[in-house]
Amino acid sequence: MRPRTLAALTVINSVLLAVLLLQQFRPAFADTRPQVLRGSGLQIVDAQGRVRASISVLEPGKGTDSETVLLRLITERGRPTVKIAASEPSSGMSVTGPTSTRSTFAILNSGPKTTSLKLSNEDGQERLVSPQPAAAN
Repeated sequence: MRPRTLAALTVINSVLLAVLLLQQFRPAFADTRPQVLRGSGLQIVDAQGRVRASISVLEPGKGTDSETVLLRLITERGRPTVKIAASEPSSGMSVTGPTSTRSTFAILNSGPKTTSLKLSNEDGQERLVSPQPAAAN
């Protein structure tokens, strides 16, 4: 090869190398349009690998004809203390006391014709709150 050709190839290679190196040092930017995470369920685990939160879609069964989406928040001892469920016929939410309790909870339920809030203390006291029917005139 001729010296001029070698010099031209060396210059081209040097320019390409400089461009590639400069691309490595430019700032990284997040996508302007975030991607969608898709799946049939999601679990969040703590440092010990225990499931602390989950979102899942439950198939129809055990007295229900529709799918249910269920969100659970779970204590470090494994007790699901917050549950939120949604399905076509009804939706609801329950909040329970810590692992050492058995009867402390609040349940909010909303169906096609009824809505209720049930409260319970550890000492067995319960209260059910629901709308009263309208008085007939």
